[in-house]
Amino acid sequence: MTAASSPGYPAAESGPTRDTHTARRTQSETKPSFKTSEIFVYAASVIAVLIASLAVGDGSDGVDRFPADQAWLYVTLLTIGYLISRGLAKSGTRDSSDTTHR
Repeated sequence: MTAASSPGYPAAESGPTRDTHTARRTQSETKPSFKTSEIFVYAASVIAVLIASLAVGDGSDGVDRFPADQAWLYVTLLTIGYLISRGLAKSGTRDSSDTTHR
């Protein structure tokens, strides 16, 4: 015996029911830091600052125009900027271990 159907719709079939729930996303929205271009820009910037400090050297008056302590200050500032940018990128994402449901 077949089930009656409404006009325009196929008859209901008996058998296993189809699960209509969608699979939950298991990946976070942001990439790991080593896969982003900003890590390469950060690394290149750090290397450039250190090379510039080494290359500038002493001026004609014997004064170091770009001393190592100033170069390391710039590297520290670059690191702080990089960490803030990664923090902002990750702040709005949900991790795969997040078990809260909407």
